[in-house]
Amino acid sequence: MPPELTYCIVNTNGREHVPACLGAIAETHPEGVEHEILLLDNASDDGSVALAEELAAGDPRIGSALRVIALERREGKAANDTRLLQEAAGEYCLLLNEDSELQPGAAAALLDAMRADPKAGAAGAQLLDPAGVPQPCAWRLPGVGTALAQALFLHKWLVTESGGDSGDPPRVVGWAQSAALLVRRSAAEAVGYLDPDFFVYSDETDFCKRLLDDGGFHTLYVPAARAIHHEQLSTDRSSGERRIVEFHRNRDLYMRKHHGPVAAAAVRGLTAFSYLPRALAALVLPGHDPRWFLLHARKAWSPRGEGIRELAERSGRAGPT
Repeated sequence: MPPELTYCIVNTNGREHVPACLGAIAETHPEGVEHEILLLDNASDDGSVALAEELAAGDPRIGSALRVIALERREGKAANDTRLLQEAAGEYCLLLNEDSELQPGAAAALLDAMRADPKAGAAGAQLLDPAGVPQPCAWRLPGVGTALAQALFLHKWLVTESGGDSGDPPRVVGWAQSAALLVRRSAAEAVGYLDPDFFVYSDETDFCKRLLDDGGFHTLYVPAARAIHHEQLSTDRSSGERRIVEFHRNRDLYMRKHHGPVAAAAVRGLTAFSYLPRALAALVLPGHDPRWFLLHARKAWSPRGEGIRELAERSGRAGPT
């Protein structure tokens, strides 16, 4: 019998997170649901593949389901997730980062939400930081209005759509973060999967937008499904300007693709402006660096320069999850 659910994990040099990610799947997988686990290793050089195979050999709950896909050259997040969706046998595919840990009942809650709503193309979990504090993880689709709300510091109330009690029912949102996102494989296939032009950042935003516009599938946020996300990409400042360039470049790509050049220019200006008060506040707040916010402001206005895509293309072994 083919599996109903495929766990789709992308790993890039995340050896320290792989045991917890796979262990959480083994501990929380809903009973009676046929499944498989695909781990795509994105040209890691930290021994991640050997560790995953060792874990599979030591735990039959993992070993009986796990298949490792090892890339020789690093690719972007959208391309990685597309490869996993194409390789998957399950109709439901749970996209995970290697630094995501499903909490008890998460996969079951996501599956229940999707089974009950045939027009749902994706369903996102509530993401938690390592201390268990809920983090924003679902939002309205971007546009000039959402950028204006951010510039006026109303983003929390007018743009963020996650939050609430874990007992709240699933609800329709614009887009949800792909660190723990259940995707209906047939819906993904219908819209051509994820767009590889988004190397990382805004890839799931574009995907949810196309699910809605091209396929008529909306995205759900499921408060009862919870997953810890260690946010290793966003907290890693070692690649500093490259990540900021990539973040704002792909946000601008989304706006130009879906809203045109005039709206994209307006969003660049509003976004750049929104970082200036933060830079001023960082002058007096301990533990904050105003230069970081000023760099964001510059790159939001003019998202040029070398990002992590160029680094990955040049070296083949340096890039994002």
